[in-house]
Amino acid sequence: MNKRALSEADICDRYITPSLERSGWTHRQWRREYPFTDGKIIVRGKVVARGKPKRVDYLLFHKPNIPIAVIEAKNNNHSVGSGMQQGLGYAEALQIPFVFSSNGDGFLFHDRTGLAPRRETPLTLDEFPSPEELWRRYKEWKRIEGADESLLLSQNYPSATGKTPRYYQQLAINSTIEAIARGENRILLAMATGTGKTFTAFNIIWRLWKTQKAKRVLFLADRNILVDQTMVNDFGPFGAVMTKLDRGLVDSETGKVDTSYEIYLALYQAIMGSEEVEPVFDKLPRDFFDLIVVDECHRGSAREDSAWREVLDHFDSAVQIGMTATPKETKYVSNIEYFGEPIYSYSLRQGIEDGFLAPYKVIRVRFDHDVTGWQPAVDQTDDSGNRIEQRTFRAEEFDRSIRFPERVKAVAHKVSSFLAGTNPMDKTIVFCENIDHAEEMRQALANDPLNAEQVQRSHRYVMRITGDNPQGREQLDNFIDPKRPLPVIATTSKMMSTGVDAQTCHVIALDRRIRSLTEFKQIIGRGTRIRADHQKYFFTILDFRGATELFADDDWDGPPIQILDVSPEEVEIDVPDDEDAPPLEESEISEILDPGDAPSAPFTSSAPSAPSAPSATHVVSGVTFTVVDESIQYRDHTGKIVKELRTDYTRRKIREEFTSAEQFKARWAAADKPGEFLAETFPDDSLVESLVTQYGPQFDPFDVILHAGFDMPLHTRRERVELTIQGPLGSTPLSQRVMAALLDKYVDQGIGPLDNIEVLKLSPFDRLGTPVELVRCFGGKVRYRNAIRELKSRLYNIVG
Repeated sequence: MNKRALSEADICDRYITPSLERSGWTHRQWRREYPFTDGKIIVRGKVVARGKPKRVDYLLFHKPNIPIAVIEAKNNNHSVGSGMQQGLGYAEALQIPFVFSSNGDGFLFHDRTGLAPRRETPLTLDEFPSPEELWRRYKEWKRIEGADESLLLSQNYPSATGKTPRYYQQLAINSTIEAIARGENRILLAMATGTGKTFTAFNIIWRLWKTQKAKRVLFLADRNILVDQTMVNDFGPFGAVMTKLDRGLVDSETGKVDTSYEIYLALYQAIMGSEEVEPVFDKLPRDFFDLIVVDECHRGSAREDSAWREVLDHFDSAVQIGMTATPKETKYVSNIEYFGEPIYSYSLRQGIEDGFLAPYKVIRVRFDHDVTGWQPAVDQTDDSGNRIEQRTFRAEEFDRSIRFPERVKAVAHKVSSFLAGTNPMDKTIVFCENIDHAEEMRQALANDPLNAEQVQRSHRYVMRITGDNPQGREQLDNFIDPKRPLPVIATTSKMMSTGVDAQTCHVIALDRRIRSLTEFKQIIGRGTRIRADHQKYFFTILDFRGATELFADDDWDGPPIQILDVSPEEVEIDVPDDEDAPPLEESEISEILDPGDAPSAPFTSSAPSAPSAPSATHVVSGVTFTVVDESIQYRDHTGKIVKELRTDYTRRKIREEFTSAEQFKARWAAADKPGEFLAETFPDDSLVESLVTQYGPQFDPFDVILHAGFDMPLHTRRERVELTIQGPLGSTPLSQRVMAALLDKYVDQGIGPLDNIEVLKLSPFDRLGTPVELVRCFGGKVRYRNAIRELKSRLYNIVG
C-alpha cells in the first residue's frame, strides 16, 4: 500500500483512530471534524454569507464537557508536524493545553502547560498518552489536583431540546467550576452582550446545585424584566424549587421570609429597604445562601458606596460570581476591585469573528448646529416668550436645556428614510436624551410622511417605551417578541439600554450623548443577536450625536463593517456597502445566507393613541438643521481605515473604471443589457445604487454616473425622453402604441423593462394584444429587438 496516496481521512481512519484506541480512548471521548464556531457573517453589497467555521480534526474530551486535547491531521505528503501551527491556533481559542499533529507516521506533541521538560516531543503511534495521563497533567496545570472530582466532572443540564453550551460558554462554565474547586469565592466573568451570560450562569448554578456544593442560590438583577425572563426561559428547569425573592415572601405576622425554596431570583430594589419599608434581605441569616450570582455587575452593584453592596456584604460567606459585558467602567473600576480580574473573557470582537454575534455598520449624521453650536439673535425669545440667554448653546445641551423641534424632525426623517430604503418593518430602537425627548421623537416619527402608510394601519408602528409610560411598557414584550411585528420603532431614553433581549433589532439610532463606554456597549448590545429566521444577520447604527467615536476607545474591541459619514447632498441615507471589499470567493464561505433580494414583511392592525406634551427650559422652533459632514470612512484592501471626501471618493471609483465620459457612453452603448454591464463593472453594484438613492429614483444610472464622475448635467428619465424622442416611434399604429408604452415604463422603472421581452405580458401591453401579436407588428422578434436597440440609442444620444 502506498501511504502517500492516502487521503487525510484515510490517514485518520487507518492510523490516528487506532492509535487512540490502543491508548485507552473510547469513541465517546473524541469528535471528528468538530466545528466549534459558526463562521463569521460576511456582508458584501446586499449579499450576506457565512464564512467557513473553525473545525478541529479531532477534539478529545476527558468527560463530555471537558475538552482536553486537539489533534490536527494531514495526509502523508506532509511532515508529521505540519499541522501543529493550525492546531495551536485552535487550542488557544479553546484554551486547551495539549496539541498533537500527525501525518500517520507518528505524532508531534506540544504541551502548552509549561510544566513539561520539553515544549514539543515526537511520539510514535504507540506512544499516544492515555486519558488518565492527560487528565493528571490537566489538573496540575489548573491547580486542582486535590479538588473534589464529583464537582469537576459534574455535567451540564441535559436539555431535552438538545441545546448545549457553545465552546466559549463551556469555557466560562468550566473556568468557574475549577475556580470554586480551588477555593476561590469572588469570581468575575466578562462576556459580551448577546453571548448568553444567563444560560452560562444557569449551567454553573445547575452543576453546583446538583452536586450539593450550593444548596441555596441567589440570582441578583437590577431590572424586573431580567428576573422575569430568566425565570421563564433559562432557569425554567429549576421548576418548583425556584421563586422570586420579594416582600410577597415575607410573612405579615412573623416578619420571616419563606425559606422553603432553594433557588431565589431577586430584583435589588425589591429586597432593599427605604425610609418607608424595611429591607427583605437582612431577614435571612448571613449564611443562608451558598452562592450569589450578580447579573450585569458593572452597573454599580459592587461599588463600595452603593446601597446594593449591602446585600453582597450581608451574605459575604457565599461564593459570589459577577457577570458583566464590560469588565471596566470609565469612571471607576468597581467590579474588578471587588471580584478581581475576570477568570474568563469573551469579547464582542471574538463573537463577531466566530459568527455568534452580528456585525454592524455605522452611519454618522452630523447637523450644522451640532458642529458649530447655536447662538440666538439679540433679545430672541423661545416659543413660550421667554428671553434666551445670549450665548452659544453647544450640542451637548440640545434636548436638555434647549430643544429644537426641527432637529427632532430631521432626525426622525433620517431614520424613516433609512427604513423606507431597506425594510419599513425592521425593528428599530431610537435612544433619546430623556423621556420628553423620546415623546417628541415618537411624534415626529409618527408624523413623518414616509411612515404615513404604516401608522395609518396601526398607531403601534411607533411607540415610546419609557419607565413612566404604562402603555409603552406594556408594549415592551411585544417589541422583543420575534413573532410579533408591532411595535416596529421604539423611542426610549434608558429603559431599553440594558437587559432587553431584542433579538430582531435591525437598527439602533443614537440621538443621545453617551460618554460611558459601559453604557455604550450595552446599548450596542441590543443589536448583536443573529436571527436567521428573520433575515437578521447584521445591524446598522445611525449615529446623530457622535457616540460611535467611542469605537476608537482602547477598551472597545469590535470594529464595524463600515463607517459612513453622510454628505450634505444625501437627502436619503444609503450605505455604499463595502465598494472596496473584494467579491466573495467560494473558498471563504460555507453558505449564502441572504442573496440581497429579501422582501419586506407586511403587517395588519389598528387603533389610535394620544400624545403627551413635552417640556424643556427652552423650546425654539424654526431653526433649520442641515447635514454637514462630507466624508466617508471605509476599510481598504489592507484593512486600514481611509477617510476622504464623499464626492472625491465617488468620482475616484468611477474614474478607476472609465477615463472619460465618452468612454463610459461608448461602453454603455456597446452593452446589450446596461443593467448587466453595470453589475459587471461595479460587482457590488452599491455605488450605483447609492448614487440613484442620493439623487432620486427619477434619475437613470446613466445620468448619475456621468454627473458624479464627470460633472455632466443631470436629466431625469422624463427629461431624457423629451430631449431625445421627437415624434412617434414605429411604422404601424400598433407598434407606435407599444413603443409609447415602453417609454412610459422607462420613465417609471428605468432601462430594465426595455431589455426584457417578458414585459409584453404585463399591463398595459396585455390590452394591446398577445406578446406574439405585438412582436409580429414589428415584423418579427429580430426586428422588435432592432427597434428596442434603436430606441435605446436615441435615448442616450445626448447628455446636455
